[in-house]
Amino acid sequence: MVSAVESYDAREQLDIVQRAEAAPYIDYPATPWWYSPVIGAWVAAMIGVFSWWRSHLALAIVLLVVLVALEGAFIAWMRQRHGALPMPGRGTPPREIASVWRGYGFTVPAVALVVALTWWLAGAPVAAGVAFVLVTAGLAIYERRYAVAAAKVRSRLA
Repeated sequence: MVSAVESYDAREQLDIVQRAEAAPYIDYPATPWWYSPVIGAWVAAMIGVFSWWRSHLALAIVLLVVLVALEGAFIAWMRQRHGALPMPGRGTPPREIASVWRGYGFTVPAVALVVALTWWLAGAPVAAGVAFVLVTAGLAIYERRYAVAAAKVRSRLA
């Protein structure tokens, strides 16, 4: 037979484990205000680079190397700043955050399709502009939804 004290200790330990599992997903500094527009600009620049490769191969290669290096430096900075840096599709987030990640997973291919169709129908400059707007707005919405989900997790585990 288990006493009430032992049951309480087991429940308390389970709560501690659940809070620890959720910590990488909910204990992080707020994303800087410039995050979404910078990522949107990066995506637009990548479209520009890929649209130039046939006519300006050397410039396209140099710019591609610069953009990839900037991405690497940015990810390293985010990991250092955050610590665990949870990424959609990796790990086992709390259910509230998993829901936000699923929405992200469905939205990214849709944005890519819209940008690809725009590129095909209207050209790379228009596609770069559309990508900037969609990626910037999409990330801003994602960040807000993630913050709300993280607050719900913190409240549930409090």
